[in-house]
Amino acid sequence: MSNISLSANVRELVLLPVNIWLSYKRPTSSYNAYSAEFQYVIDYDFPKSVEQCRAKLREEFLKNANVQDIRTMDMLVIKGQMELKETVEIWKQKHGLMAFWKPTVEPKPKDFLSKFLDGHE
Repeated sequence: MSNISLSANVRELVLLPVNIWLSYKRPTSSYNAYSAEFQYVIDYDFPKSVEQCRAKLREEFLKNANVQDIRTMDMLVIKGQMELKETVEIWKQKHGLMAFWKPTVEPKPKDFLSKFLDGHE
């Protein structure tokens, strides 16, 4: 068991919000709290820097920026908190973390000219 524990900022996010205003404020405060915990993630033999981790965190938050349902926002915040706890406590292996940096697959060309220029038959 590691001696690293989550900071007070992350632990207080467990409580579900009482009103709508807190639901909209939680993702921002959780983003700040998670960003502060990246110094512990680098304790892994991890090939990514803190800046790369923060950029990926920002990308994941922006991917879900259009979510308006309060229950869905709460679920995403709690899922993110569980991921962070698993990472900080080193319950998650390095290959599980590297899965966030999967290479993106470009779509295959559909028309003749695109296939020709791309080198497909």
